[in-house]
Amino acid sequence: MHREDRGPGGKRRALSITARRAAASAAAVLVLAAALRPQTPILTLNEVKPGLLGKGRSVFQGSRVEEFDAEILGVLPNVLPKRSIILVRLKGQGLESSGIIQGMSGSPVYVDDKLVGAVAYGFSFSKEPIAGLTPIEEMLSLSAPSESPPVSFASRQIPVGKLDLEDFSALFADVFGERPPLEADGRLLRPIGIPVVFRGLNVGASERYRAVLARMGFFPVGAAQSVVPAPVMPSAPALLRAGDPVSIQLVGGDVDVSALGTVTHVDGSRVFAFGHPLYNLGPVEFPMAAAEILTVIPSLENSFKLGVPRSVVGTFVQDRSSGAYGELGRKPSLIPVNIKIGGGPFGAREYRLQVVNDRILGPFFTSMTLGLILRDAERALGDLSLELKGNVFLENGQSVRLEDLFSGNFDAAAGELANLVLAVTYFLSNNEFQSLKLFRLDLDIQASERVRANRLEKAVLDKYEAAPGEIISLRLFSRTHRGETDVQEIQIPAPNLPAGSEFQVIIGDSAAMQQVESGQYRGAEFFPRSLGHLIRLLNNLRKNNRVYVKILSSQPGVFLKGEEMSNLPSTVKSLFTSPRASASNAVEILRSTLAEYQLAVPFVFKGAARIPLTIKK
Repeated sequence: MHREDRGPGGKRRALSITARRAAASAAAVLVLAAALRPQTPILTLNEVKPGLLGKGRSVFQGSRVEEFDAEILGVLPNVLPKRSIILVRLKGQGLESSGIIQGMSGSPVYVDDKLVGAVAYGFSFSKEPIAGLTPIEEMLSLSAPSESPPVSFASRQIPVGKLDLEDFSALFADVFGERPPLEADGRLLRPIGIPVVFRGLNVGASERYRAVLARMGFFPVGAAQSVVPAPVMPSAPALLRAGDPVSIQLVGGDVDVSALGTVTHVDGSRVFAFGHPLYNLGPVEFPMAAAEILTVIPSLENSFKLGVPRSVVGTFVQDRSSGAYGELGRKPSLIPVNIKIGGGPFGAREYRLQVVNDRILGPFFTSMTLGLILRDAERALGDLSLELKGNVFLENGQSVRLEDLFSGNFDAAAGELANLVLAVTYFLSNNEFQSLKLFRLDLDIQASERVRANRLEKAVLDKYEAAPGEIISLRLFSRTHRGETDVQEIQIPAPNLPAGSEFQVIIGDSAAMQQVESGQYRGAEFFPRSLGHLIRLLNNLRKNNRVYVKILSSQPGVFLKGEEMSNLPSTVKSLFTSPRASASNAVEILRSTLAEYQLAVPFVFKGAARIPLTIKK
């Protein structure tokens, strides 16, 4: 007699059986689709001859794949090592007047129903729509990655600290530099630009990011300012067709930033697209989304497709010189970013985002989207202060706490806050110690439409001679943005030095202290020696709303592997600085830090002072 199990264990078994059946059904759909799909014959490079006439396929409006004419002009052999380009003249669908359209990258071209290649390159300022095709043989050589991405993409190390947009761009100049053109009879064939569609964001506010996006090969265009979030990936693999629009969803959720291209070829669950590299990064993990074309925008500068992404259908896993390769039904790994903005004239707002989990693009698009949201949600002009409290959670269970205050006019506060998020996420994602993914970002921001910034006018001590351990009262007089005087007081003990010794009390903001330490450590920079050390450095980044106090004395010491070893006996110091220990890169310092203090203040503090003192005889 069969007995039905209605307990918790039975429910779990039932759910498990249901899940297995759903997975089996999805796999069956994929296998059936692959079996029913006719094999597409190809025209090999050796068979390509001038004068052959063919048809290209792409979507120019909606989701209907339409044909355009293509005439083979010839083959440019070995434009790169073992790479050739097929030259074609295009016409039809208005291409004679619009020229080659951004968003056509990957559009397949056929001769006698045989696939020749993908539209991928164009001549600058050409009067005719003459394009370069990437041969389909080269694209079909792409496959799933055999290895994980390297730990760090950075072309050079930089010290851990603040990182702005210009520094970030310079770091990856070799990656974000102008994509290499191909030479043909003295003229340059360049990869077709990729339109990046912004939805839910004011693309007009992206001017400070436009130069970096252009170096990436991305050209920002705006769509609707309100976003209907793209549906989640369906349980059964969705089908894409050759010629369909496809997008790389760089940011999804309550806003959307997507790079638009075209599918070249689909073989079962395997998808080939774009026909040229995004950055030639090799193994990647970019969300692949279906898309719909709203219209083509003709332009004397660059005509482009205006489209919107739909559901995520898979993942691009290869970014190579001959195009992008992806797999349908494969779920991408994304970075959840939760943003809460309080205060200001519009009340509380929340944004839930999903950002591409890439070591280069992840930090950049997280920072850029945050900056654009702040400019749109608050104000781009006028006085603004932003107080940040947040956390960056890592997949290994560790985290970095974000806490700071930014204040100024125009868009300075929003830009500086976005730069802090860029710096922390960049240093974590590109650490040299182990491959590490970001698990989640939670950012809580309080806004106020006033400047909260004070500048130091004078620092006064109650005594300039003190016995060791005696309390010294330090009063700081600062002036607010409106000219009002503010007074802060901090108590510090005199250092334990011999009678008659001189020492200095240095007061300063974060930038001033960095200058002091640069001179003290003779230009040596902070490079972490382990992942734990890096996380500790990021958790202790100096903040704008702090007054920092440092006590220095003319005592020898050593700066070693990012940390100061103060007031060392000469015998110990010689162990680190002798020629036998030169591999340790120890830097001998003449002034040691005896103590450090910080005072939290409710404003951005600016200024510095240096006061000499003496130990009583």
